[in-house]
Amino acid sequence: MTYPETLAYLYAQLPMFQRIGAAAYKADLSNTHALMDLLGHPEKGLRCVHVAGTNGKGSTCHLLASILQEAGYKVGLHTSPHLKDFRERCRINGEMIPEGDVVLFVEEYRAGFEPIQASFFEWTVALAFWWFREEQVDIAIVETGMGGRLDSTNVVTPEVSVITNIGWDHTQFLGHTLEAIAAEKAGIIKPGVPVVIGRADGAVRDVFLRTAATNASPIHFTDQHAPLQFATPLTGAHQEENARTVLSALDLLRNTGWQISDLAIEAGFANVLQNTGIRGRWQTLAQRPFTICDVAHNVDGIRVVNELLGHYVFDRLHIVLGMVNDKDLSSVLKELPRSATYYFCKADIPRGLDVDRLRSAASEAGLGGNSYPSVRVALETAQAAAERSDLILITGSVFVVAEVL
Repeated sequence: MTYPETLAYLYAQLPMFQRIGAAAYKADLSNTHALMDLLGHPEKGLRCVHVAGTNGKGSTCHLLASILQEAGYKVGLHTSPHLKDFRERCRINGEMIPEGDVVLFVEEYRAGFEPIQASFFEWTVALAFWWFREEQVDIAIVETGMGGRLDSTNVVTPEVSVITNIGWDHTQFLGHTLEAIAAEKAGIIKPGVPVVIGRADGAVRDVFLRTAATNASPIHFTDQHAPLQFATPLTGAHQEENARTVLSALDLLRNTGWQISDLAIEAGFANVLQNTGIRGRWQTLAQRPFTICDVAHNVDGIRVVNELLGHYVFDRLHIVLGMVNDKDLSSVLKELPRSATYYFCKADIPRGLDVDRLRSAASEAGLGGNSYPSVRVALETAQAAAERSDLILITGSVFVVAEVL
């Protein structure tokens, strides 16, 4: 097969949560264990950091990968979802997996994988672990897809586990209380393996303490009030929180023999964009009018967006907004600024929320604007309406942002 044919096979044949949502979700690790059996268990020799959490896990993973790369290690990075290119999910020292390796993997293992009826995500986790073994990475940074306990990535035994924070997202799968969600994320805590918690209070903190105690895992709660001596181009107080969480994880890695100098940390923070290709996090797209995109898609994420908007001076605010159909719509809409003009749209995926339903719900929440047939048309209309002193924000979904990058 050619690479386009291989990609078409992966997209067309495999249930893909990114596109269709719940129908692709596998609340079970049996498929992943079967895939690992077929591959000769690449996960078992993989030295890694395993990262879960509601928000910030992608940024945390990219920062960790960048720093370890600056420290001289060969670093695998597995993240999801991708924005523009499927190969973003698997990188080594910032370089995406070659197209030829994707083709080789699918051709070699397709016949064995098909009877397992694995999902798209299960395939890509298997691909990442196989490739990291083939390329003999020194360490991999592995981001969970959703939750933790039943996530396909949860077959690794890491050097350190990291849980960034707990918020409201994917409640239909993870539970309808923060404690239930925390328990699912805490499922990545392994016996004897230290775990870093970015932020946790009250009952959520208790969940982590209990799980760590059960597993005899040393637990470290990040001091989110500590001064941050390293600068990063990732903007906002939430990114400072992620950076402190990263520093906590690095302390544990150093304690177990990983050679990571302060100079490597400084360079890794400073060069994270170039080293890892991270995109869509409060990313500037244009100056006049000032245009920003951000992948915020749940209540906590939109609260962060609101806080960031408060640091800018502009005349009028234009928001290009699209969401997916399995989010807590009313709660998210309540967090958005009433004073903005909205350009409602739907990302070009089946899971995208119907634009008229979005506009109707937004109207009930006091948000005014019109519907547009695509993300591109919505953005072009906002650009035509905006003055040079205005601000345009594109947000609400990873998939909406992907269409403007």
